[in-house]
Amino acid sequence: MASGGASPAPSITSDLSAGALKSVRGIALLNAAYKPPTDTDPASTPTKICVFCGASPGKSPAHLEAARFLAQVMAKDNIHLVYGGGTVGLMGEVARTLVSLSGPEAVHGVIPAPLVKYERGPESEKASDHALEGILPDYEIYGKTTVVRDMHTRKQMMAQEVLAGGPGSGFVALSGGYGTMEELMEVVTWNQLGIHDRGVVVLNVEGYWDGLIQWINHSVEAGFVGETNRSIVGEAKNGKEAVQLLRDYKGSEGRFKLEWGNQ
Repeated sequence: MASGGASPAPSITSDLSAGALKSVRGIALLNAAYKPPTDTDPASTPTKICVFCGASPGKSPAHLEAARFLAQVMAKDNIHLVYGGGTVGLMGEVARTLVSLSGPEAVHGVIPAPLVKYERGPESEKASDHALEGILPDYEIYGKTTVVRDMHTRKQMMAQEVLAGGPGSGFVALSGGYGTMEELMEVVTWNQLGIHDRGVVVLNVEGYWDGLIQWINHSVEAGFVGETNRSIVGEAKNGKEAVQLLRDYKGSEGRFKLEWGNQ
């Protein structure tokens, strides 16, 4: 999905051969009528945080430590996780940690079919041991996994989960590569265009996101990002700060007042 502000792509039906998949606990296949789960009592709807992060652990142990601590803060506050469905790197760490503390119902991984075998981490014996019947991650270790057809639907579904979440729901980016950056900047653009009104936070471990923050400031100074939109991206130094920033989030004055989905 281009980061130029297009609204989420329409849901599509997975064309996977799903005979075996449907019988495995914890697997949900996307269908055209998919709607994120909602509770009839808004007060009991859990806060949901979508975490963007790498399928690599990074070279510094601080990145894995940050992922674990974020999950610990989320467990303490009964916050649910939506993530990219991988079992290795920071993705696997945040999911495993939260499941171990809050149970598998607190975690929902969304992964495109072509990435299933790769984001299990073929180089990781531990990740392979946790694969369920050689198909998908074990529900009891990684929570529910939804298989979708493509990257567009993955991002749409994760965003839908956040928008259906309770107060304080939003998006957090841990350290990651190209994919993490693309996912992050797309939800930032969507916020600016008024497609969603949830907070977006970068968890800046050992200065990992310093370059992005400098770029945002430079873009404001150069006249390509409005001064009132500088604050769309919040910066946190740890998981506790990230969760608090999402709780306290208020839309920037520069967000576009556009109508989406009503045409």
